[in-house]
Amino acid sequence: MNIMLFHSTYGPRPAVRAAADRLRAAGHEVWTPDLFEGRTFDTVEDGMAFKDEIGKDELLKRAVLAAAPYSDRGLVYAGFSFGASIAQTLALGDERAKGLLLLHGTSDIAEGAHVDELPVQLHVAEPDAFETDDWLSSWYLQIRRAGADVEVYRYAGAGHLYTDPDLPDYDEEAAETTWRTALGFLETL
Repeated sequence: MNIMLFHSTYGPRPAVRAAADRLRAAGHEVWTPDLFEGRTFDTVEDGMAFKDEIGKDELLKRAVLAAAPYSDRGLVYAGFSFGASIAQTLALGDERAKGLLLLHGTSDIAEGAHVDELPVQLHVAEPDAFETDDWLSSWYLQIRRAGADVEVYRYAGAGHLYTDPDLPDYDEEAAETTWRTALGFLETL
């Protein structure tokens, strides 16, 4: 598979490169666009402030420009937290998308969005302050209504960005289960 993997508001941290390496070791081609021009952050608050300073439209433009040269190959869009929201937006707008792998995040779904049974897999902590139960229930219904084929995996007790070993949220067991499940998902596409 050809995978476009977007970073979180922490920026292009080592965990993003490690995830890309894990995916490559499984035989996938992976691109990790840097939407923050090399900036990384130690707190989610600092990263979100920087993200807001750049603005949603500019970040989406950067993501589209990064994906455009490869979209004719049929991409799997993937991302971490904020990067998952970017991946979701691009996947729902790309008729050639092969799949959507969401790690720690989702996004609003545009009114009238439609996909043809797009395979979607979401991995999220339970509970998660950024992805509340009410939000996830609504998101699930909307993305199913848009035509996606969705699998949701919840990880009790894990922190929000539990796959990043350099953050306090890290949960080794949940992270390994996530990667094993995600790699299985990618094998089916």
